[in-house]
Amino acid sequence: METVQSSLSLSWIKRLHRAFVFERRARILAEMLAAQIPQRASVLDIGCGDGTIASRISQLRPDISIQGVEFMVRPECKIACLVYDGVTLPFPEASFDVCLFVDVLHHTRDMAALLREACRVSRSYVLLKDHLNENAFDDATLRLMDWIGNRPHGVQLTYNYQSRGQWSEHFSGCGLKEATWTSRVPLYRLPISLFAGRGLHFVALLRKINERPVPKTSPGGEERAG
Repeated sequence: METVQSSLSLSWIKRLHRAFVFERRARILAEMLAAQIPQRASVLDIGCGDGTIASRISQLRPDISIQGVEFMVRPECKIACLVYDGVTLPFPEASFDVCLFVDVLHHTRDMAALLREACRVSRSYVLLKDHLNENAFDDATLRLMDWIGNRPHGVQLTYNYQSRGQWSEHFSGCGLKEATWTSRVPLYRLPISLFAGRGLHFVALLRKINERPVPKTSPGGEERAG
């Protein structure tokens, strides 16, 4: 009986999340990420899920191409997607112009290793959306948000959130430099944004320090890293 009740509870959480969060989140992130991708770029979406955000980026930016990879490929995935082992990307060095992570790295236990792997297969950029965790309240909020958004889908929850300083260390250690950074990511409407917004999210475009030269237009952003 407890298993049935638990299943029903998760089903309702999933429905409520889709109704009040999912659609707006997908639209806002697709718009923000699409604006950061260079013209005519090839993009690898690492941990693409069902491909919703990537497919919306493709609609906004028909000049680019997007390939997905997932540990567990979903049959309903909206983009071309290959399976990978969660450690090694199944592509040669410098296969894509941009590697994309959307709320993926905080689900890993060794995010630096996956960032380095993304750098290997990227010629120029890593585009990243993830969370900021600066204190105990941030951590508790992010854990609750993560559970609500991912537990109904069976996603592994490691709660590996990082502070601004920790992210900077990961970037420099992987040979990446911030090209743009913003923590103004309006995923939620009031009053939800007062709890689940408040600077807990960021979008960053990271340039490889030793990037492969490609004849593409440089991307821009609202906020520039110093």
